[in-house]
Amino acid sequence: MAQTKTSVQPKMPAKSISAPRKKPLHIILPLRQFAALVKKNIVTVVAFAAAVVTSIIVPPDAQYLGYFDVKTLTCLFCVLAVVCALKNIRFFYLLAQAIVRCFRTARMSVLALVYITFIGSMLIANDMALLTFLPLGYFVLHSTQKENYMAFTFIMQNIAANLGGMLTPFGNPQNLYLYTKFNIPTAEFMGIMAVPFSVSIALITVLCLVFVRNEPLQIEAADEKLPKGRTALYLCLFALSIAIVFRGIPYWIGLLMIPAVLLFADRKALRDVDYPLLLTFVFFFIFAGNMARIDAVRNVFSFLLEKSTLLFSVLSCQCISNVPSAILLSQFTDNYRDLLVGVNIGGVGTLIASLASLITFREYTKHNPGKSGKYIGQFSAFNFGFLAVLTVSMLVFNNIML
Repeated sequence: MAQTKTSVQPKMPAKSISAPRKKPLHIILPLRQFAALVKKNIVTVVAFAAAVVTSIIVPPDAQYLGYFDVKTLTCLFCVLAVVCALKNIRFFYLLAQAIVRCFRTARMSVLALVYITFIGSMLIANDMALLTFLPLGYFVLHSTQKENYMAFTFIMQNIAANLGGMLTPFGNPQNLYLYTKFNIPTAEFMGIMAVPFSVSIALITVLCLVFVRNEPLQIEAADEKLPKGRTALYLCLFALSIAIVFRGIPYWIGLLMIPAVLLFADRKALRDVDYPLLLTFVFFFIFAGNMARIDAVRNVFSFLLEKSTLLFSVLSCQCISNVPSAILLSQFTDNYRDLLVGVNIGGVGTLIASLASLITFREYTKHNPGKSGKYIGQFSAFNFGFLAVLTVSMLVFNNIML
């Protein structure tokens, strides 16, 4: 019998189920770095977006050059650079040791830290005071194992920086702007701010005495000493920065001298400058300048400011921060007294009411990851409490003075 051949069909190669292609590492890493950069500087990104959107409505032209307060930006850069240099020689760590040895208790040390920030904000502006003295607060509490007071101390330092700087024309960036724009006499300026300043310092003092126990502090003595030459050099540069703010020296001298000296003495300090913070100010200047040129915005703001300049300026700060509010609202009112008070006490409240508050938040979360929610809760409670007391006090005071 003939054998039947069965034809064997050739096997088709099985379709392989391929795993989804992974993005090359050289693409993933830059994306992650970019995402981390955006997350770290979210305020700068938001400010940039606001500047871009308003630039579409008001296309760039020659008037843009008038938006920028070059002196404020120069002062910020100079002080930031010198502060970075002082950090690099551990100036603040050794100063923290001196504070603890002097005051010896948690209550008095925290009060000293808050007062130093308060006074510092009058001399070197609120943002600079925080960049200078928040690390000092961290070093004191961390070195003495009193981290339980960290959030409270940072919040009080933040409030002290925002409200302490209100007394002087150079204490807050918005003060410098309004002081120059309306040509306010120095004595009148300080007289306008004397009442909210006095109320602020009283509240801060009481809260520090109530919320911080009178516990003893101990800190290990360190053998290291500050390098005399560099310390003297950096403190001279610091004094130069303050002289610029006081209008004693033209700002362009500091802009030339400080980077030139640090280029040889400490290049790392120049690299460590918080350039995103400077860019944030630039973007806010663009945003506020553009908003002031939109007719619909001008009409609405003029109407609201006629009703209550003080109240509306306070509310405006809660939404777009105090510096943009000062720049923006000054285009629609000549009532600089209420505007000045409003954009200063309006610096407390929401986290975005002042750039100084965002600096504090960033500094706290850097040292205390995973505790941002608890911090925001405490921050909001204290800040809105201050905002309510100060706003009501000034409304009552204005009614009495009428």
